[in-house]
Amino acid sequence: MHTLHQPKSDRTVNPNLTLSVIIPCFNEVHSIEEVLNRVEAVGIADEIIIVDDGSTDGTRDILTQIEAENRPNVRIYYHDHNQGKGAAVVTGFGKATSDV
Repeated sequence: MHTLHQPKSDRTVNPNLTLSVIIPCFNEVHSIEEVLNRVEAVGIADEIIIVDDGSTDGTRDILTQIEAENRPNVRIYYHDHNQGKGAAVVTGFGKATSDV
């Protein structure tokens, strides 16, 4: 019988580790702000990186407004044209500065 992996009780999390959250987006005008608000509300991300992958639906306008708010720990990057989710994730990882 297969049992679920149980975490070892002697494992500890290093409280000094920092966390980056990567949010790839494409044509998310109706949801990107809510996604960002929810990630911020959790309160564990040291940096939040949003990568817009060439949106054409107004998402970039929302992201420009977010940039103008100067939210701490939020950075936004833009692809000139849609390259796919994987490319947006790779861009985000490349910009991340946290440990995890």
